[in-house]
Amino acid sequence: MLFSAEKRSDFSLKTKKIPMRMCVICHTSKPKKELVRIVRGVDGEISLDLTGRLNGRGAYICPSDDCMTKMCNSKRLGKIFETEVSDEVYSQLADRLATYLNENGGGTIG
Repeated sequence: MLFSAEKRSDFSLKTKKIPMRMCVICHTSKPKKELVRIVRGVDGEISLDLTGRLNGRGAYICPSDDCMTKMCNSKRLGKIFETEVSDEVYSQLADRLATYLNENGGGTIG
């Protein structure tokens, strides 16, 4: 079955789908590029994933002071990653994120 030129042009006008993710702290859905990914690697190490491509289980949070503070106070990463997360790891994540956002003007991640 042949498509008319009119129908074929509809295929080229489709917009690219933007991947959405949910912040594990405030539960708001945002585009993936606007959130920060925290990953537990296969070795069990928890780190900030600014590229969004590291292997392991990931969790997304908003790059805001409010969500970072709530994450540190609620110990939410330990529940998500099903492992013990020390206070030192939370402070390292918060410091690294703050440094990154200050250097890059608080724009999108990645």
